[in-house]
Amino acid sequence: MKDKAYKLLALQENISNRAAKDLIDRGVVFAKGEKLKVARDLIETNTKFVIQKVQKIQKLYEDENIVCINKPPFITSEEISKKIGFELLHRLDRETSGVLLLCKNKEFKAKAIEAFKNKEVKKEYIAWVEGRIAEPLRIDLPILTIKKNRAFSKISKNGKEAISQIEPLMIISNRSKIKVLIETGRTHQIRVHLKSISHPIIGDTKYGAKPYKRIMLHSSKIALFGYEFEAKEPKEFDF
Repeated sequence: MKDKAYKLLALQENISNRAAKDLIDRGVVFAKGEKLKVARDLIETNTKFVIQKVQKIQKLYEDENIVCINKPPFITSEEISKKIGFELLHRLDRETSGVLLLCKNKEFKAKAIEAFKNKEVKKEYIAWVEGRIAEPLRIDLPILTIKKNRAFSKISKNGKEAISQIEPLMIISNRSKIKVLIETGRTHQIRVHLKSISHPIIGDTKYGAKPYKRIMLHSSKIALFGYEFEAKEPKEFDF
């Protein structure tokens, strides 16, 4: 017999259907070693689920202008903004971890947004990708973002300028650990650029990768206005 995944999860965990659906949508529910993608999928009624725990939000720094958070995966930037009580200066995707900045006053936000626009903010990421990257790369390909139910980006001559600098750090088997410096901040920029060179980020099924426990992308450093913030790589980045 089969039933909808979220209903079976609700029974197993003794939670509401809505709470079960939220866990699946968040990307933290696994069955038979694979992440569940669709809450309404029909699966065997005797399926046993494993729920990956969402880590606590870690505050790295705070002053009169800015709050720096080490964002855990599986929580949205908007949820963090609501919990912390301040506005976002930028966003990280749900499964991306690392440095996330919020601002505490309008004056600082206005200056920071201008700095982002003028490419005066240094942003460094760490990623594990499929395949072997042995040489530095510069990807300069315009990105067009389509925002309907969920944002989707693609390389397009009609897109906006997007530049990513890739530096190889390590190769293990058919996987590469890389550093990515982005000069622009387009939606899903790193994910789309890496797909465009046939090295999608591990776990990024939306942009061509095989399934994994999470998208292996981490915001490691951000520097602006003399501030320098760094978030250590999560444990799962040690293969």
